[in-house]
Amino acid sequence: MTTLAPAALDFPILQQEFDEGRLVYLDSAATSQKPAAVLDAMDAAYRTRHASIHRGVYPLAARSTEDFEAARDTVARWIGAASSREVVFTGNASAALNIAARGLAGPGDTVLLTEMEHHSNIVPWQLAGARIEPVRVTGDGTLDLDDLDRLLARGAKAVGVVHVSNVLGTVNPIAEIARRAHEAGALVVVDGAQAAPHMALDMADTGADLYAFTAHKMYGPTGIGVLWGRREILERIEPLHGGGHMISRVDWEGSRWNELPWKFEAGTSPIVEAIGLAAAIDWLGGIGMDSLREHEADLTAYALDRLAEVPGLTVHGPPAEARGSLASFAIEGAHPHDIAEILGRRNVCVRAGHHCAQPLMRRLGVPATARASFAVHNTRADVDSLIDGLHEVRSVLEL
Repeated sequence: MTTLAPAALDFPILQQEFDEGRLVYLDSAATSQKPAAVLDAMDAAYRTRHASIHRGVYPLAARSTEDFEAARDTVARWIGAASSREVVFTGNASAALNIAARGLAGPGDTVLLTEMEHHSNIVPWQLAGARIEPVRVTGDGTLDLDDLDRLLARGAKAVGVVHVSNVLGTVNPIAEIARRAHEAGALVVVDGAQAAPHMALDMADTGADLYAFTAHKMYGPTGIGVLWGRREILERIEPLHGGGHMISRVDWEGSRWNELPWKFEAGTSPIVEAIGLAAAIDWLGGIGMDSLREHEADLTAYALDRLAEVPGLTVHGPPAEARGSLASFAIEGAHPHDIAEILGRRNVCVRAGHHCAQPLMRRLGVPATARASFAVHNTRADVDSLIDGLHEVRSVLEL
């Protein structure tokens, strides 16, 4: 057993006291809480260094620009990008995937998407006019690579794949998927929203062509995400939004785009949010991603063992060694919303619903699930609180 329990002390929100008991936050897959280091960095930026970037030449604006671009450099180093020019700041992972879909696909193009995709890696391709072919998920919650090969053999413009499923927890073999896709002439777009907070990333190792993630799931602020792309791909795709900052020249007859990555960053940038993201990365670096992964793997395995003690409970997805830091489950006779509401009375915070993965819910044959997701601040005691609460669910609902 490993523990990073002292990390909980870094989160002001977790230090609150409630009549219902301490806060047991098990919804980090939806959004993570923020350590003091992130809050302090953003507060300092607003208080002492805030100005519009890239245009002002006075010292305050120059410092703000330096901070913003330094944050981009931090992200680039963190994910093993060849250059910070490959790092595009977006509003969130969904915005990044919209740029990818609109840039790569058009009407009539075939795109392969796995049955475990979040809506954010489905709807943008539909809006682009692509013809979507789903890649099957097996009964144990893993991707059917034989089905992927079958569909690739018929031809595809791109493959969209989630790195870690937000429902099943499945960790997909991204490098192997990319190898097969590239051999078939398809590009690979990865939704890394659930991977970036939990594992070390190296873009070259993934084999991806475009990779999206968001700050607010990795202890950073809302309002900023990242699209990483191979430079030759980013050079050739068109920006999704137009406006200030993303142009080099504007005439009535037409406009010319700015250089990478700024051609994709129209309008006023999320300046302080970028600083917060960089602070989150520095904070994670201080913990160490290997230590974090070991801690969360222990929690997930412990949680799966304890969930098996609850009568009538079914966990969806693969075994602990093949999944990320979450568990989606159902209790026979209990609606997931009732589960979450009763747990909430005990200050145990879990998510209930379709988790923006309705096609996967239909594949699983359920309308919704409850989901507990784990983070650096969670402990085995939090899992025990979850299990105690689930026994209360059964008692309240007389199951």
